[in-house]
Amino acid sequence: MRAAFVVQRYGKEVVGGSEKLARDYAERLFASGWDITVFTTTALDYTTWANYYPQGETILRGVKIKRFPVERERDMEEFNSMSREFFQEQRSEKEEEGWLHQQGPVVPRLVEALSKERKDYDVFVFFTYLYYPTYYGLQEIGEGAVLFPTAHDEAPFYMKIMKRVFSLPRALLFLSHEEKELVERTYPGDNLREVIGAGISPPAKTFPSLFISRFPMFKPVFLYMGRIDEGKGCKAMLECFSPYSEYRPSSFALAGRLNMELPPDPRIIYLGFLPEQAKWDAIAASTLTVHPSSLESFSYFLLESLALGKPAIVNEASPVLKGHIERSGAGLTYRDCLSFASAAELLFTEPELYGEMSRAGKSYVEKNFRWERVLEKFEALIMNL
Repeated sequence: MRAAFVVQRYGKEVVGGSEKLARDYAERLFASGWDITVFTTTALDYTTWANYYPQGETILRGVKIKRFPVERERDMEEFNSMSREFFQEQRSEKEEEGWLHQQGPVVPRLVEALSKERKDYDVFVFFTYLYYPTYYGLQEIGEGAVLFPTAHDEAPFYMKIMKRVFSLPRALLFLSHEEKELVERTYPGDNLREVIGAGISPPAKTFPSLFISRFPMFKPVFLYMGRIDEGKGCKAMLECFSPYSEYRPSSFALAGRLNMELPPDPRIIYLGFLPEQAKWDAIAASTLTVHPSSLESFSYFLLESLALGKPAIVNEASPVLKGHIERSGAGLTYRDCLSFASAAELLFTEPELYGEMSRAGKSYVEKNFRWERVLEKFEALIMNL
């Protein structure tokens, strides 16, 4: 099979979200014999879309990458201000397309290349419903495409122009049952729609003691990984932690991109960006993990935590996170600081419950999110198409 993947960013420095999803699928399918080419931008930073990588063709772990330059950078503060006003009233489709251009990344040469090379591939796989490459690329490829929308309940999802994004592909592939239900409620259609998911691959061994020697922390340890900003629920999460830590001394470690000011609390520890092995070591060293975002379509971090037997506390407002917890029995939900403290206290003081949830999380990931099973399902679906 010759497959073209289309995603807004791609590279070993790009971590998390739909970009991680695209790279995971690309590298594993290449290893199983597929011929994979990635169409992407030269951007590394999703906030500015500044050109970083050289344009042209490169190879990463066997996967061919074609990079196209972004036409203009974005001022994130200005864009966020404009967006708050934009979504306060109904807009025309032309105005919605204008917003899409402002969001970026604007890469007309990428779309032109898709049109020119459409007959060279058996299938085009697009990642994320939200961006310029998907919106305009799908209009060039149409039924030759499948889409991983990675959709969640946010204002751009309901724009009128998104109806064509969800109707053009021959198949929509979802990461969770909750994501599928959201799309089907909003954009019913007769294209194929399947929950495919993604895989979790824990390392053969982790080194929690080595990690703790580098980052001494007071036990028990809460852990969060991902983009650290108010929009992800991190400010509210830490506001709940600080009073709890005065009652039960504990530490809160955060890893990822820092987009907000952290409280001046010595028990809150910023780890920075962690390489892959250190990420797993940090999870292994933690007592439990916290997932404060209400907008999720899958959550790698949650499933990686469960794979290592770490119970989780998740935001009840996220249908996806809540769904994982209800199906796995491997954690608790919270809606405010009182329920956050109650969940933490229950896990820290009930070792039998903690052990049950630890085992349940491992079993849930093993049964549902091993790459071997995920790829079998994906390959069968593509071959049938």
